[in-house]
Amino acid sequence: MKNILKMKVKLNRKYLLKIYYTFLIIVTLSCNNQNQSNKAKNNTQPIESKISDIRLKYTSGVRSILEDSKGNIWFGSYNEGVCLLNNGKLQYFTTENGLSHNQVRNIYEDKNGIIWFECGRGLSIYDGKKLSIYKQRNYNSKNEWQLNDSDLWFKGDEIEGYNKLEKNPGVYRYDGRKLSYRLFPVTPKPVDGFKYSISTPFVKGKNGIVWFGMYGAVIGYNCSDFKIIDNQYLGLNGQTGSLHIRSIMEDSKGNLWIANNGIGVLKYNRKETINFTAQQKLKKEDTKGNSLERVFSIGEDTSGNIWFGTVGSGVWKYNGNSVKNFAKDDGLDSKHVWTIYKSKHGELWFGGASPSGVYVFNGISFERKF
Repeated sequence: MKNILKMKVKLNRKYLLKIYYTFLIIVTLSCNNQNQSNKAKNNTQPIESKISDIRLKYTSGVRSILEDSKGNIWFGSYNEGVCLLNNGKLQYFTTENGLSHNQVRNIYEDKNGIIWFECGRGLSIYDGKKLSIYKQRNYNSKNEWQLNDSDLWFKGDEIEGYNKLEKNPGVYRYDGRKLSYRLFPVTPKPVDGFKYSISTPFVKGKNGIVWFGMYGAVIGYNCSDFKIIDNQYLGLNGQTGSLHIRSIMEDSKGNLWIANNGIGVLKYNRKETINFTAQQKLKKEDTKGNSLERVFSIGEDTSGNIWFGTVGSGVWKYNGNSVKNFAKDDGLDSKHVWTIYKSKHGELWFGGASPSGVYVFNGISFERKF
């Protein structure tokens, strides 16, 4: 009888040990799976950061981008028209489909959901069904400057200079009802050439001001006064270098950044203007390599970092203290970064050329998105 009881005790111990070890294995596996799951969650990028297998076929470069209110994405090219990304499919439009010109410099959406294309020559609109050239113009109120929050502003109809009805430097204002030409408070000289031809998207800044970037000047208007930043204002001349503006941006602190193809980046803080490129010692003579002199685009990310896109010198990031350069070795194949666009989720998209494509920064390097 005693032997039988001993055997039962041994069996019970073995049984309990098996249960115990089985429980330990289950708990260990469960913890490992949970850790792997947490790591996967931590490593998962926001949906807007996922790299798409969609590739634009443009060869001339991506010059403009718009993510519209319906979730569509539009890509304007340097001379190949515009492309619509809708439900994972690309649809291309050119002058054969209703564009006024195949160079699409800027793309905007008005308060009624109409998409506007500012082309090298003229304007076109997309109403959700078809693309057409927008021909209506009003030249009877050239000096009647006004501002509304929903205004859209467009360059003159010509690639350079002015047509017979525009005559002098100005900008088109669309107030939601009509498109009217407004004259800038400048008197052009014969030697000015295309100094006052608009070269950048308009910028709505703080304190109700709107900024217009031209090849040789920046003009700001705040409903009462004009601010003109030009070579004369800056004390620039042929010897010191002069303005050749390709992009403007007002950052979250109210500073106006002016990108130039030649003298680099200027920073205007409403009191003074400094040459940021010279201040950071990023001229060719200083770097002996990639420089911050031929700058075509500027953007600000959600952390307040300022980004600069260049011709031939990659992309530069300024974190408020130092500047870092990213180029081909960092995954950025494009040699010319035309535009830096902030998506609705706050991700910066870098539109480039040579070769064409849209890139994103993953925190370490660049990856092609479109």
